[in-house]
Parts: sequence; structure tokens; C-alpha cells
Amino acid sequence: MKRRHFLGLGGVALAAATGWARPRVWNPCLAALPAALANHTLVRGAWADIDAKQVWDSHVHIAGMGDSDSGIAVGPQLSSLLHPLQYVQRLFYMNAGCAHDAPGQVDVSYVERMRNLMDGFAAGAKLLLLAFDWFHDEAGTPQAQRSAFYVPNAYARRLAQQYGDVFAWAASIHPYRADAVVALAAAAAQGARAVKWLPAAMNIDPASPRCDAFYAEAARLDLPLIVHCGEEKAVRGADTQALGNPLRLRRGLDHGVRMVVAHCASAGTDIDLDRGSTGPSVPSFDLFARLMDEVRYEKLLHADISALTQRNRAGKPLRTVLARRDWHPRLINGSDYPLPGILPLFSPAALADDGLLERAAVAPLEQLRHHNPLLFDFVLKRHLRLDGAGFAASVFETRRFFDKDFS
Repeated sequence: MKRRHFLGLGGVALAAATGWARPRVWNPCLAALPAALANHTLVRGAWADIDAKQVWDSHVHIAGMGDSDSGIAVGPQLSSLLHPLQYVQRLFYMNAGCAHDAPGQVDVSYVERMRNLMDGFAAGAKLLLLAFDWFHDEAGTPQAQRSAFYVPNAYARRLAQQYGDVFAWAASIHPYRADAVVALAAAAAQGARAVKWLPAAMNIDPASPRCDAFYAEAARLDLPLIVHCGEEKAVRGADTQALGNPLRLRRGLDHGVRMVVAHCASAGTDIDLDRGSTGPSVPSFDLFARLMDEVRYEKLLHADISALTQRNRAGKPLRTVLARRDWHPRLINGSDYPLPGILPLFSPAALADDGLLERAAVAPLEQLRHHNPLLFDFVLKRHLRLDGAGFAASVFETRRFFDKDFS
């Protein structure tokens, strides 16, 4: 697939709106890795002591414009200039996924780019593609006008079936739907490895009794829930961020559901509900850490490390997660793709300044992300160090968590 630089009025508007009009803002969408980079000791070293067949990136978004038979829909907040900030965010996402300059073929281009990027990985590695359900109101009715975007389960499943060598899939099912339990069982039977929720964008209260039947079925099926917790900036749908409070996951955990806290709840603040509904506002990450340290949830509560190396998250949360080696068996790697392709979000140099990365790794990592942001995310995390220790290999060997048939 032909790669071209991102030009035009959309780029100018985005740079002006964000203040990021400086060199190396746009993903150049370069093709295959040069041999010297593919064989660089930094890249080869990332695969040391790792079984590539177990490497599943657990947090990969499907994006597009619905210009194929995908069924993807983009809501007005991302497609209308009446919502300028989120409109330019969508432009960034499309550039990050190298589908910005393919009118009429955005859906196909986005998927082809992901497949191309997987050519840079060791054989056996896969991406877990996330479907994304509609915003639903309290009656369980889908609300397209309040939905940021929609990615059908059927499309995620089809991609995983068509390109099973590099893709697996996770369903997204709103628990307020009248058919939620039936849809969950069907998704599991069709090979879904997990279910994705983004409460603040979908209007899901994980602490609501309305989720109980869904939780019971998820526990019976042993199908994990990947739940975004903490502040949600990328997409919006509900009127409040409070639905992303990590403490609201207790209800599902108490039903025996395996739950994955996306991004380790590493952004924003939430009410400390353990001190009542009017309790103090504290960092969401601190509430997540409290849950992780509750012995009763040791076998059920997990977290993905997607986005932790972003500029806005790479402080206390990243350092804490690296240091808490007792948590590592419960951590799962994910990239939050296409976000690694948004160049201003990541700074290897800043991580080196913070003592978490060797200075010599900065230049090759910068080169790597211009060609392959997915591999950049993986290699960067494999080389992070705090007091001489990095993430355990098990953090990246995630297949067993999702694939009960793997032996």
C-alpha cells in the first residue's frame, strides 16, 4: 500500500488547534524497516527471553470511516467541526494509523497498515483487536448521536478470522442491552477473547446491579473484561467521568469476573468511594493501586500497561508499576494503537532524562517509530529500567491470559 505524507487543510487546522506545529509532529508512515534498523541490537534484544508465540498486544483499536462494509460509524463529535478539539483528534488518529490520505479506502488502509506493521514482529505475535459498542441510555437503547464511534463485533471477528496469523479479537457488549447476556455467550462461542468497555464513553456504570446478569455470564464463560478506568480524554459520550472510577469494578470482581484495568487508571482523579459518595477526590491511579493490593482480588484483578509511556502518564504511574514487581504477574502489555503513531505523545528522550531508559536507545527508538510505531511501543517497554530492573517477560507473554486453549 502506498504511503504518503499527511498534507492539507486538516493538518494545518490540527496544528493550529493543538499548538503542536513543530517538526516531527506527523507520523511519516514509512514502510518496511531498513535492514540496519531491523537488525539493531535494541530491536533484537527486545525479543531476548521472550516466546513470540505468546506475545499478544492486548489493546489495539480498530478505526475507520465506515467506507467499506465494516459497519463502522463515526459520531458527530469526531466528524463535525462543531466539535473542533475532538474533530482534530480524529485527524490525529487517522494519521497515526496511516489511513488519512486514502479517501474511500480508509477502513481497508487502516487494516493493511496494521498487517504491514506486524511484518516487523517475530512470527507468532498477534494483536487483540477491540470492537466498540454504542453509547446506550438507561433503557438500554443505543444512541448514535451520543456515540463517539462504533465498531461492530462482526467486523472485529471477521478480521480475526480472515487474518488469524496476526489478529485475535475482543467483543464490546453494553451490559444494559436487552440481549447482553445472549450476545456475550455468542461472542465467546465465536472466538472472542475478552470484552471491552469504556464506561465514560458508553454510559456504563460497572457498579450498577443492572450489570449483574452480565457479570454472572462473563464469570461462567471465564471471559475477561477490559475496562478503561480513570479520566477519558480520547472519546466522550456520557455526561460524567465518574463511571471510570476504579472502585466501581468491585461489583464485577465480587461476581468472580477477571477484569483488566486499562492504562492502570493512570490519568485523572476520582472520588474515594470507600469514604462515601462525598469522599475526597484522589488520583485514579491510587484507587487502582488500592484494589491491586486487596488480597481477595489477587486472582481476578489485572491491568494493562498501554499508554503508560505517554508524556502525560509517564511519571508516578509508570515508575510505580515498574517498581511493583509483585504486580508484574498480573500486568498485560498493550499498545493502545494507533496512539503510538501520534508522535508528540511520546518522548524517549524524556524517559531517558527520568532515568528509565538508556540515552543510547533514544535515537534508534525515534527512527523505529517513524517506520513501525507498534514495534516502537514494544521495544521501548522492553528496555525500560528502574533501579536496573524492567518489566518481567510475563508482562509481554499474554496469550495464556486470553487463550484458554493454549498449552
